[in-house]
Amino acid sequence: MATQVPLAPAPPVPTSAGRPHRIAAPRRRWGLTAVGAVIAFLFLIPYVVMLLGSFKTKKEILSIEPTYLPTDWQPRNYVTMWDTPETPLPLNLISTIAISAAATVLVLLVAVPAAYYTSRRRFPGRLAFLFLVLITQMLQPTVLAVGLVRQFLAIGIHDTWLAMILVNAAFNLSFAVWILHSFFATIPVELEEAAMLDGLSHLQVLRKITLPLVWPGIVTATIFTVVACWNEFAASLVILTTDANQPLSVALTKFVGQYATSWHYVFGISVVSIVPVAILFALIERRLVGGLTAGSVK
Repeated sequence: MATQVPLAPAPPVPTSAGRPHRIAAPRRRWGLTAVGAVIAFLFLIPYVVMLLGSFKTKKEILSIEPTYLPTDWQPRNYVTMWDTPETPLPLNLISTIAISAAATVLVLLVAVPAAYYTSRRRFPGRLAFLFLVLITQMLQPTVLAVGLVRQFLAIGIHDTWLAMILVNAAFNLSFAVWILHSFFATIPVELEEAAMLDGLSHLQVLRKITLPLVWPGIVTATIFTVVACWNEFAASLVILTTDANQPLSVALTKFVGQYATSWHYVFGISVVSIVPVAILFALIERRLVGGLTAGSVK
């Protein structure tokens, strides 16, 4: 008897049921893009006003009928503000760069081995140590300003870069330790054990195997430390009393007087203060996003 070969199922007839979803996807994408553009525009408005204000004259800024665009563009504001009698602005910029860079390096030199050790060793008091590190993040330099000034006066480093480097490093160390601890904890110990079986020492394993894997975390800790040190104000105002030693965040207040304010210089200094941080963000944006999202997908 001849066997019947089963017929292949007929292909499904395309219907218009899925079309609304395919049509709605571009609309949703365009809608999200429009909302994002509006939010970005709202956030950028103050910066645009600040940038335009830096090209205006003081009289025009304080005019009864202000305008958004300068009627008389003054690019010389960015030249004359460096020679104002209020404060030695070039030295303030050098002070900001030196304090931020040195404090960031000090934070990384301490945070990397501390985070590595706490993620690899289960020593007595480990949880208490991590808890104390977290508590220090809740404190601000303003709360401890009086004690810091007395301590620095006692050891003879008051009104110096070293004092502010130590303060900035101390108050940003906890964040760096915590974020690097989470990165080190995600790396399997078996990788390091296999490398040591091949003859590498602990230091070589850390430098050649582990650190490249936690590089996004190092970049994240670096950028947040740099920004925090760059924008620090309260402790610098109390500890640094000499105009030449003060950072830009404190020097900016010298142009705000009781009876008159040089707003064109305030805007110009603010733009100069933002540019280095914006360039740093642009250079390491991909690393920063990778560091913030690491561990979210397994």
